[in-house]
Amino acid sequence: MTLAAFQALLARLQHDIPAEFASGVAAVDVSPKTVPHPVHRGVYTLGECIPLNWTGDGSDLQSRIVLFYGSFLALARGNPSFDWRGEAWETLTHELRHHLEFRAHQGKLEEYDWAADQNFARHEGKPFDPAFYRSGEAIARGVFKVNDDVFLEGESTFSWHGRKYRTAIGEVTRPAFLTIHGLTEAPPGEVILVLKKRFSLRDVWRRAKITQKEIDVTPAND
Repeated sequence: MTLAAFQALLARLQHDIPAEFASGVAAVDVSPKTVPHPVHRGVYTLGECIPLNWTGDGSDLQSRIVLFYGSFLALARGNPSFDWRGEAWETLTHELRHHLEFRAHQGKLEEYDWAADQNFARHEGKPFDPAFYRSGEAIARGVFKVNDDVFLEGESTFSWHGRKYRTAIGEVTRPAFLTIHGLTEAPPGEVILVLKKRFSLRDVWRRAKITQKEIDVTPAND
């Protein structure tokens, strides 16, 4: 299925959604991105619900839902029986449930908003809380997602998309955020290896110095 045909399919599916469930959904879009699952090989993220504007208790939340055409295409390759319509409908309704859950839980919205702000500060080279990513979406044990960026808690050997990788970290002051290059299945955003620091009481009164650098990785079985 082409990108244009997938967009047309999604437009038709939207007409089948009851109005009360779509309330507050500002847009349903298709992205060409391919988003590999951080842990499981052969698994891809098919959609995402992105909170936008909200006030008060969150009941007026506006969200944007995105379906990733590249991820659908990756799953369909080599599978002539792939059900494009069924998978698109399941993904769309799944993300709508996320939208309704966001509206019902103000605390989750506040955490998401704060984590996104902290990640923006990280990109800008400004001070940020070294634990902010844990307020993002928990994908698996020690794996978190904030916007398009994925944070992996680990060491010099780690797993990504079902494959083990290694890197030479060397002497690094912790906490450290190491942006990874060299993954076979790279996501749209960054993959950051987080080296945590064991905090002491002195860290309560002083801001921890955070190391940020870029590293190259290679498959561990090479």
